Amino acid sequence: MVSDSYARSTGPLAKAGAAYMKIMNHSKKDDRLISVYSDIAKKTELHTHLKSDNGVMKMMHIDKGIEIGAMKEHALVRGGEHIMFMGLKEPFENGKIIPVTLLFEKAGEVNIEVVVDQKRKEKKHSQSHTH
Repeated sequence: MVSDSYARSTGPLAKAGAAYMKIMNHSKKDDRLISVYSDIAKKTELHTHLKSDNGVMKMMHIDKGIEIGAMKEHALVRGGEHIMFMGLKEPFENGKIIPVTLLFEKAGEVNIEVVVDQKRKEKKHSQSHTH
């Protein structure tokens, strides 16, 4: 189950964007998100940020997928693991719906819709939010 998903880009003329979400594995077996697809971009990949030897944060493709434990939730967040859209075919406009297919090792394909929210601020984990 996917919740709290949103996408953003760095601006109206940006050629790249990213999506973030929470993924809940309701199964009693571990699963792995192994790839992602979307027609919105020429290339869609799982990415993460890692600190290089010289201390600079660098974005890298995740080759082995993202493990999601049995009955566990895993968050794709800014500054961490996320979905990267490269070579956007059209601009990310606020409110736009982006179809994305998540491919899991065991659960198979899961089609979701991600809403573009350019104004969303990253939630701080130490604060509680009520809606």
